[in-house]
Amino acid sequence: MSILTEPLVQRMLLVGLLVGMAAPIVGTYLVQRRMALLGDGVGHVALAGVAAGWLAGSAAGFAQRDALAVPGAVIFAIAGAVVIERMRSKGEAADVVMAILFYGGIATGVLLIGMAGGSNANLLGYLFGSISTVTWTDVWITTGLALAIVAIGLGLKSALFAVTHDQEFARSTGLPVGALNLVVAVLAAVTITVAMRVVGVLLVSALMILPVAIAQHLTRSFSRTMYLAMGIGAVLTLAGVSITLTQNLQPGALIVVLGVVAYVATTAVTGLLRRWRPAS
Repeated sequence: MSILTEPLVQRMLLVGLLVGMAAPIVGTYLVQRRMALLGDGVGHVALAGVAAGWLAGSAAGFAQRDALAVPGAVIFAIAGAVVIERMRSKGEAADVVMAILFYGGIATGVLLIGMAGGSNANLLGYLFGSISTVTWTDVWITTGLALAIVAIGLGLKSALFAVTHDQEFARSTGLPVGALNLVVAVLAAVTITVAMRVVGVLLVSALMILPVAIAQHLTRSFSRTMYLAMGIGAVLTLAGVSITLTQNLQPGALIVVLGVVAYVATTAVTGLLRRWRPAS
C-alpha cells in the first residue's frame, strides 16, 4: 500500500479516474450519432494545437515550453470540432472533412513541434499518452475540464439525446438543434484534450467508444448505457494504470487493449446467452 502514498501514483490514478469517467459520456452521444471516429479527426487537430502551444511558449520565453500546450490543444480541438459539425449540418461528407483534419493535423503538429525545438519523445508522449508525467497543475486542469464535461453531458442529457436520436423531432419540440449540436462537438473536443495525456491522440477515440460499446451489450437504455459506460471507463483506466505501476508497459496502449479484450469477452458471453435463452 505504500506505493499509493507516492504523489506521482496519486496523480496518475486521479487523472485516470477522471478521464475514464468523463470520456464515455461524450462517447455515448457520438455512438448514437454514428460519429464514433470524430475523436480521431479532432484529436489530430488537437496535436497541431499542442505544437502551436509549444511554439508560442518557446517564442514567449517560458521556462516550460509546453506551458501553453493544453490551451493550444483546447482551442484547435474546438475549432476542428466546430468545422466538422458545420460541414455535417450543411450536408457535406463528414468523413472526408475528418480525413482532411486527420492528416492535416498530424502533419502540422509534427512540423510545428520541430520548429519549437521539441523532440520525437515529446511528440510520442502526445501521440500515445504520457500519464506518468502529469503534474499537479495537469491534475487541476483535468479536474476542471472533466467536471465541466460531466456537468454539461449529464445536465443536458435529455436535450442532447433528443438531438442525437432524432433531429427533426427535436426541432419540432422547439429545441435549439444547431446550438445543441455545437455543444456535442465542443464537448467532444474538450474530452479529447482531457484524455490526450492518458491515452494520446491516436487512441483517444477508443477510450470514448469502447466503454460505450461494452455497455450496449449489457443494457438497452440510453441513460443506463451512459452510466454503465462511465463505470467501465473508470475501471479500465484504473486497471491499466495500476498494472503499469509494476509492469513496464505503456499505460495508454494497455488501457485500450484491456478495453478491446473486455469488448470481445462481453460480445462472446452475451452472444452465447442469447443462443441458450430460447432453448431454456
